[in-house]
Amino acid sequence: MDPVGLVAVATVLVAGMVFGLWRRRHDGRLAGSAVKSQDQGMTDGVRLEPALLAKLGVEAAPVTLLQFSTAFCAPCRAVRRVSAEVAALLPGVRHVEVDAESHLDEVRELNIWRTPTLLILDAQGREIRRATGVPTKPHLIAALAELLPAQR
Repeated sequence: MDPVGLVAVATVLVAGMVFGLWRRRHDGRLAGSAVKSQDQGMTDGVRLEPALLAKLGVEAAPVTLLQFSTAFCAPCRAVRRVSAEVAALLPGVRHVEVDAESHLDEVRELNIWRTPTLLILDAQGREIRRATGVPTKPHLIAALAELLPAQR
């Protein structure tokens, strides 16, 4: 085989492996949209317009898990299961699933590029965290613990 061809094949394999490892590491990670201060907790997330939230079927709740899914997305089913379990476990948490294909204008406005995407919204409709892919149940609970009032 030609040495140039071998180098090209090796380069493509290494690039694919690096991308796969990067994606595996970042998939499902709950990235923060908020700034955390030591004395105030979570502050100044991106506030979503009430009209936009109403179009998506989001009603007032202390914390909302807003999931964007598509019909044939296998990871979307896993996010639905994890989010529903967490919402059932923690009082004050509401899970809303939105079909991304039926809400393309809203998806574009919210900068959703792939499914599943999960947004964590506080009571004022601010986006506090965002995850693409499937977050783990413990990571999701930990992210929500910052927003929920302490139980006594």
